[in-house]
Amino acid sequence: MTWDTIVVNAVGLALIAFIVWFFWLVKTKGARAALTSGGYQEQMVLVKGGYTPDAIVVERGKPVRLNFVRQESAACSEMVLLPAFGKSANLPEGETVAVEFMPAEPGEYEFSCQMGMLRGRVIVEA
Repeated sequence: MTWDTIVVNAVGLALIAFIVWFFWLVKTKGARAALTSGGYQEQMVLVKGGYTPDAIVVERGKPVRLNFVRQESAACSEMVLLPAFGKSANLPEGETVAVEFMPAEPGEYEFSCQMGMLRGRVIVEA
């Protein structure tokens, strides 16, 4: 094996490792939902090519209200599903849609579009 083949292989492996780390291994800490005067933990979620923020931290035992605002026309983002909480909602473009639930147990719970292409998670702390 020549030195140029070794360099090309090493750079290729390094790029593959970086891609795996960046897309699958790095987990963001998440945005903490604000506690409102009504007792809800509330967070605005922008739907545009994904969910922003895509990780939301809440406390167990306090009601949560996620306000989804869809600012795109892609068919995939027309609906959001929160299967762990038995919730789903249609997201009309340009409107704010509130999804409310009560997190009972600590853990990480995914939410996604109906096709599973857009993903986010709710992190419930004790």
